Amino acid sequence: MEINSIPEAFQTKLRLAILSSLLTGQKSFSELKEITSSTDGNLGAQIKKLNELGYVEIEKAFIKNKPQTTCAISEYGKKQFKEYVEMLENLLTQSK
Repeated sequence: MEINSIPEAFQTKLRLAILSSLLTGQKSFSELKEITSSTDGNLGAQIKKLNELGYVEIEKAFIKNKPQTTCAISEYGKKQFKEYVEMLENLLTQSK
């Protein structure tokens, strides 16, 4: 990954926060909302975009007749996140 070709998924604070929090395991929509301090609409839109890009997997279910959305980072998302972090580490190493 090159600095001039950072994927769209890593270009906003909220998307980075979502992906970072999913590295430790799947999270419900409400957990992501609490972690990111985002609004329902903005969080929903960013999760949808990350899903369309292949970075997260979304599971929707009903629990006690209430809809529940759960998100997990995909294998592709993990791979891309690792490459992103490695690129940043390389930049830091070069700046010494």
